[in-house]
Amino acid sequence: EISPLVPVEERGVTAMSVPAFIDITEEDQASELRSYLKSKGAEISEENSEGGLHVDLAHIIEVCDICFKEDDKDVESVMNSIVSLLLILETEKQEALTESLCEKLLKAREGERSSLRLLLLRNLFHGMEENAPARYIVYCSLVKVATACNAIQYIPSDLDQVRKWISDWNLSVDKKHHVLRLLYEALVDCKKSDAAAKIMVELLGSYTEDNASQARVDAHRCIVRALKDQNTFLFDHLLALKPVRFLEGELIHDLLTIFVSGKLVAYVKFYQNNKDFIDSLGLCHEQNTAKMRLLTLMGMAVDNKEISFDTLQQELQMAEEDVEAFVIDAVRTKMVYCKIDQTQRKVVVSHTTHRTFGKQQWQQLYDSLNSWKQNLNQVRNSLLSISTT
Repeated sequence: EISPLVPVEERGVTAMSVPAFIDITEEDQASELRSYLKSKGAEISEENSEGGLHVDLAHIIEVCDICFKEDDKDVESVMNSIVSLLLILETEKQEALTESLCEKLLKAREGERSSLRLLLLRNLFHGMEENAPARYIVYCSLVKVATACNAIQYIPSDLDQVRKWISDWNLSVDKKHHVLRLLYEALVDCKKSDAAAKIMVELLGSYTEDNASQARVDAHRCIVRALKDQNTFLFDHLLALKPVRFLEGELIHDLLTIFVSGKLVAYVKFYQNNKDFIDSLGLCHEQNTAKMRLLTLMGMAVDNKEISFDTLQQELQMAEEDVEAFVIDAVRTKMVYCKIDQTQRKVVVSHTTHRTFGKQQWQQLYDSLNSWKQNLNQVRNSLLSISTT
């Protein structure tokens, strides 16, 4: 039977031994594979090549997809036998053959035997040495298959782990960008927006001043995804990314700046002047307005611990009867903590999240911690004086 696929977060990912087709020498194993594939109708000689194992494998991989007509058990045995031979080759001979094998596994019709294809690719991936460059090819194939069958949870996608692999495989800049972009798209398609956002920030952060202009599409996409995500409310970290800074002066950058530090009135004016642009991004004006109301409240709550209903009505452009429901929904986001004083028609703020966190906010944090330290010292001294009397 095929081993069940278990979500990555539920198991440890370690190197695994790959089952062989039959317990014989490599040359005999290649010969057996040739004979088996020929018996299934493949155009291949039963005799091994004089060029060595890597040439035999190239011939075998070229026709191995014919076995996909068989049942899962036979397919798994044949493919794992090929994988076991591939893994004993020198590293420099693995890459081209690995790419050919992955192409065969990717060519199967979408959704067809997806669990089996994931299992075979995973066997190949974890059977290779940690720093084998060919693992990059296999991982990209894993992501593509997982995306096609909505199964990204079955492959490792943690950012710290991916960073380590990128370093281990010594990837070029283009390959690094490719794997991050591929993973980002997979996570978005599988509705893992938080993980996708982290990958995209990592991707944009990997650009330099010299090549930031090449990331226009990625930066644009990152901004739109962040604005569209109903659970994302903080955007100031995006402004610091070089590819995003490269967009300064464009409408998308102006819109992001409003969501970072502007008020609802600024967004409304932007929308009135650029309605077609907002629509072209696939953004919903009503959702944008709701998010900007919350962001405006967060900004007001930083400097005002008490905010009247009248002020909220004016700043948030809403009717009096909608204020209480809005405040309750705002508290549910955990971005602001406050209570409603219905008698005095005001909101009392206990805590709010800063929309931006720069030098001024660090200074405020330092002052608060320093004040707490002094207060604790006073309490300590008071307790010491009591204990000595």
